[in-house]
Amino acid sequence: MQLWRREWQVKQQGAVQWLYPLVLFLVIITLFPLAVGSEPALLQRLGVSAVWIAALLSLVMGVDGLFKPALDNGTLAQLVVANASLPLWVLIRLVIHWIFSSGIVAALSLLAVPLFQLSWFEAWILMASIVTGSPMLLMLSAVASSLTLSLKNGAVLVPLIALPMQLPVLIFATGAVDLFATGLNGLPILALLLAGSIISVLVMPWVIAMTLKMSWLN
Repeated sequence: MQLWRREWQVKQQGAVQWLYPLVLFLVIITLFPLAVGSEPALLQRLGVSAVWIAALLSLVMGVDGLFKPALDNGTLAQLVVANASLPLWVLIRLVIHWIFSSGIVAALSLLAVPLFQLSWFEAWILMASIVTGSPMLLMLSAVASSLTLSLKNGAVLVPLIALPMQLPVLIFATGAVDLFATGLNGLPILALLLAGSIISVLVMPWVIAMTLKMSWLN
């Protein structure tokens, strides 16, 4: 609980870092309708994909400062030297980051109703797809961030490593919303995304912790 409170305070103090990806998300979904025009049918057809791409980009851009500050200010070194549970620290850090990034993005995705003229039903399904798929996306981005932690300008490599692994999630999530929109059952796809996210949350913190420890030793 103490670790949770500490990480929560750290996240609140770095407001600029987690506000920037949210602003990026809002800019993309706001400018997109202006770029493609005001035809309702076209906006409805592209709306789900546009919101999901904006969510993915904002998530990838937001992981730059996920572990780097902890390495620079000695927090990571203290945890390793004190033989603390590094996977637990990683899990807590990622859960809090998800709340301040994808959690808020999921709520903001409801703006697709006025911007892309989606129905409320489609918007709720879109939000559900972000909630179920984004934990897996975050874990993959966090793995890429930990792998490039010790590299100079490693943040540039994070999207190049993470995006190819995240594309299947994007395809399945938008496909699930399209199935619901056409009256078909997209629930199995949402269940598949949820299962992938649960497995990622259970496994990835251990992988990331091991990678962080190797980065610190180097």
